[in-house]
Amino acid sequence: QMKSVGEVMAIGRTFKEALQKGVRSLEIGRDGLGPLTRDEKGQLKGYAPDASAAELMRVPNRDRLFAVFERLLEAERGEGTGADGGAADEAALRECSEIYDPWFVAQMQEIARFQIAIEKAGQLDAWTMRQAKRMGFSDAQIARVLNEAPDGEERGERREEREKTSQSPQLSEADVRGLRERLGVVPTYHQVDTCAAEFAAYTPYLYSSYESEGEAPPTARDKVIILGGGPNRIGQGIEFDYCCCHASFALQEMGFETVMINCNPETVSTDYDTSDRLYFEPLTLEDVLHIYQREAEGGSQVKVLVQYGGQTPLNLAAGLQAAGVPIVGTQPEAIELAEDRERFSALLAELDIPAPDSGIAHSTGQALAIAARIGYPLVVRPSYVLGGRAMAVVDDEESLRHYMSQAVDVDQEMTTSGQEVAILVDQFLEDAYEVDVDAVADGERVVIGGILQHIEEAGIHSGDSACVLPPYKISGYHLSIIREYTEKLGLALGVRGLMNVQYAIKDDVVYVIEVNPRASRTVPFVSKATGVPLAKMAAWVKAGKSLEEVGLLEEPEVRGFADTLLGPEMRSTGEVMGHAQNFGHAFAKSQLGADYRLPVDGGVLITVNDYDKGAALKLARDFSRMGFDLYATQGTAALIQRVGLPVVVLNKAATMEASLHSAGNGAYTTLDAMRDGKIGLIINTPLGPHSRADGQRIRTLATRMEIPLITTLSAAQ
Repeated sequence: QMKSVGEVMAIGRTFKEALQKGVRSLEIGRDGLGPLTRDEKGQLKGYAPDASAAELMRVPNRDRLFAVFERLLEAERGEGTGADGGAADEAALRECSEIYDPWFVAQMQEIARFQIAIEKAGQLDAWTMRQAKRMGFSDAQIARVLNEAPDGEERGERREEREKTSQSPQLSEADVRGLRERLGVVPTYHQVDTCAAEFAAYTPYLYSSYESEGEAPPTARDKVIILGGGPNRIGQGIEFDYCCCHASFALQEMGFETVMINCNPETVSTDYDTSDRLYFEPLTLEDVLHIYQREAEGGSQVKVLVQYGGQTPLNLAAGLQAAGVPIVGTQPEAIELAEDRERFSALLAELDIPAPDSGIAHSTGQALAIAARIGYPLVVRPSYVLGGRAMAVVDDEESLRHYMSQAVDVDQEMTTSGQEVAILVDQFLEDAYEVDVDAVADGERVVIGGILQHIEEAGIHSGDSACVLPPYKISGYHLSIIREYTEKLGLALGVRGLMNVQYAIKDDVVYVIEVNPRASRTVPFVSKATGVPLAKMAAWVKAGKSLEEVGLLEEPEVRGFADTLLGPEMRSTGEVMGHAQNFGHAFAKSQLGADYRLPVDGGVLITVNDYDKGAALKLARDFSRMGFDLYATQGTAALIQRVGLPVVVLNKAATMEASLHSAGNGAYTTLDAMRDGKIGLIINTPLGPHSRADGQRIRTLATRMEIPLITTLSAAQ
């Protein structure tokens, strides 16, 4: 049974090189092969306190490869065994060969052996550096290995020399890159012949290695390098690949040579006819800089587009600019301003735009202080992430402390681009409507492409929420405010290209949740619903055209309704779209497209919070008229009985143990009715920590039994 999402492909002249490139392409915080990650107590991160490396080797899991590599490293160092080196090597090989084919284990052993050679060398000469690169070691990986190596005589001398020149005693990726270039160790590029030498390959796949000479020299044409989205995963999928492809097509029409960098073999952006040149390389600062330098050798003007591939290329923007790489369209300063919560809050105050009260924390103490000022519930998440990764709603101090200690280590974790991971702490606007806006700006004008209303209320990630275009339940007054704020923000940030703004409406106040000066996952749907190619037009704008020149001067009209496909952290992948002349028809088509079939008869379980009971009563009447049997928990059932509707009263599933034994004691619960096949549809709107916990049992069983589940009243209506 498949249990993973997304994949990467890496190409090298040897298996060792390809394996290491593949590992750093995964975007899991790895710069290449290395040991398992542990916290300051020596416990494995992300696992139970008593978990061991040996257990991770025995049982398939996400870190099994690194557990095997760690075992090989220990054997090469003679750690963890009293036997001599040869016996230790033999025992490790035997253990690891029970997991992977012996040939692959031997290849990994060679990488481990060379890593130890790097540790002992201290100083790297040209031969050692070239061999390391041929084995796939990245600059960041070499810096880490040297920094973590036991102090030897040569390493101690290097540390003292760096301290004398006021440099950090710790090597950085930039230090290794500078040394490598001074030694003349630079990558060469080679092509995979897509026609197997039968015909001329006009669009060969290119990959890097460290040989004496390369292939496929760059042309003298002006070009734009487009950074793709990397591996598909929850939060970053094919919707960004759609934007990258349209950017390539648009820039080709303007006469640019387009160069695509991506490592995902399942995307359209890596098809042979999408771009003029395709580099199948990891999306890291080191690899992208190499390609930029290679393409610039032709003497032409080369720029890089970072805003279409999601968070992955955005995280590289500052590093690329610092290295002198020109960024096309919205500049990294605007991206940084939108991500920096303190500076962004100051901008909103200057523009007189409301936002939920918020703060930024680098420690548990700071988070608790912000919580004391704002009050619970709170939304907490790391900065510089996409798809709500590690994002959560916390309802009390205990939950906040647990989040800060378990979800992220704000003192030590760093993003792939080097930014310090800070925790954003925001007021949670419970029972609010959420709105997404996609717009295009050219520095002087902002034109909205589409305004999408979330069917679910605030707190459900936009990637999981159903959205409707145009909004069906937002007043003209609020829409005018949204349009005004969007224009203000686009001009103040200096956006040139696409931007996405997320709003929440609560108590007649329009709040800005966040601004993303990049392509969003809703762009393909807005483009299809309106017939206006937003990604294509925005690419023209990035390349220098004005909105007037591309013909986008006003918000497109939507001729009908379109719908896209649950907590603040995104938990789904893939999207569908339904299109019809009315909202109900469009929504039904979208649900069918997602294989989410609503029942036409049977039982409906209604269990809602106190604020929703009045509206739920109308739903109960409608379902009863349609011939459905009504089931409800005690509070909701009392209201339904008061108006004379027949309803079966069910007890809440307070604990799984109680529900398992309910048949014998007469306490028939919601879970029992679901297991007995009496429930065909569930409407459950939790509010507060206790109802969320109780509703979780219902939602878990509904997912297992594939019972349609609606968690907001707006969606139920």
